[in-house]
Amino acid sequence: MKRLTELSGWGRHPVLPAELRLSDDLESITSEASLSRGMGRAYGDAALPGAAGAVVAGTTKAVRVIEFDRDTGVLRAQAGLSLEATHDLVLPAGWSCPVLPGTQFVTLGGMVAADVHGKNHHVAGTIGAHVRGLRVRVADGRILEIGPDQEAELFYATIGGMGLTGHILDVELQLERIPSSWIEQETEAAGDLEDLLRRLRAASAEWPMTVAWSDGLCGGGGLGRGILIKGRWAGADRIPAAPWRRGRRVSIPISLPGWTPRRSLVRVMNTAYYHRHRVTAGASVVSPMPFFHPLDVVGHWNRFYGRNGFTQYQCVLPGPDAELACRGIFEYLARHRAGPLLAVIKDFGAEGAGTLSFPMAGITLSLDLPIRSRRTHDLVAGMNERVANANGRIYLAKDALSDAVAFRRMETRLDEFNAVRDRWDPDRRLRSALSVRLMGDPA
Repeated sequence: MKRLTELSGWGRHPVLPAELRLSDDLESITSEASLSRGMGRAYGDAALPGAAGAVVAGTTKAVRVIEFDRDTGVLRAQAGLSLEATHDLVLPAGWSCPVLPGTQFVTLGGMVAADVHGKNHHVAGTIGAHVRGLRVRVADGRILEIGPDQEAELFYATIGGMGLTGHILDVELQLERIPSSWIEQETEAAGDLEDLLRRLRAASAEWPMTVAWSDGLCGGGGLGRGILIKGRWAGADRIPAAPWRRGRRVSIPISLPGWTPRRSLVRVMNTAYYHRHRVTAGASVVSPMPFFHPLDVVGHWNRFYGRNGFTQYQCVLPGPDAELACRGIFEYLARHRAGPLLAVIKDFGAEGAGTLSFPMAGITLSLDLPIRSRRTHDLVAGMNERVANANGRIYLAKDALSDAVAFRRMETRLDEFNAVRDRWDPDRRLRSALSVRLMGDPA
């Protein structure tokens, strides 16, 4: 008899039952699975089964480091190794993962499947640019070594392919040499969205890491005001004498039934955050945890959005009109009294090599919206219309509410991706709730 587990993404919507199999032997548990799942940090349904009760391979027990060359910085490990555990190993040796997403609670396999980006995308690209090779189980059961020179078409479709081209078993990654494990940081305040975007673009020309927090709830001329954060790995002559330590984590214990955060409360919190950082703006040296993963200090922070969950809408807006399109989205949400409870903006460099890699040159906007029945679906549809008109696209690792028509309008590379799947998995044995919703896979 199957033992089913209720699964969701980090946004906690939707929720689907699956037969979740966990083992350090990925070859065994992927033999019948329709999808692999890491730590569940995809926000929507990318790591949920295509049908209720389907077998899902959980990778989080597969954490073995196969090889770590401390001289060259080449790491090969099982796909379930977390970024947190990776950094515990490599940071003391003078190396870092070259691309760091907003949380350390992700697996190497999940990072590759989503082709994650970080604050340094404008100089380092996505994680796929640093992957030397993968070991995967494809739909017909074979286990293959693939890379830029081995089954290259499958390799590039797997990078950013959301687990739909094969189960990732092992990842070989080229790490980045760093002068220390501290970050030299500067912050500055911007009075409105245009000022913030101008400062972000200027900073990206000089700093390898940039990100902006934006206040989408501020009314009037201050809409989109924010704090720009710039960083680089600090030289050995700049670091404190004592090593940095992981701070204690607090946790949100439960989601209150029916609770959704009041925008009036968040508006007060945003105002306090903005003015505090405006007053304290300047240079400092900080540990990597608050710089790269600020929300990781709060366990289960997704519970803040209540039992119904939330969606993080992330899009990229390319070209010379990106700033105008960005403001259009902020104003659209403001008109509907649905300003985002959290808004983050980053600068993107060139498009990645993955067939469905999300980033392309422009700016990316991430917006947290609590789910409120059909209203939130309608808001996402309206934003998708604006993104499509701007020739942008959405991030599949975050999406939960878009429909297939909107996705195909934004994703011009879908036919190329489907052609690869047709060659390697014509029967669509590998599928997810996301691929059923957006790509027409059978449920």
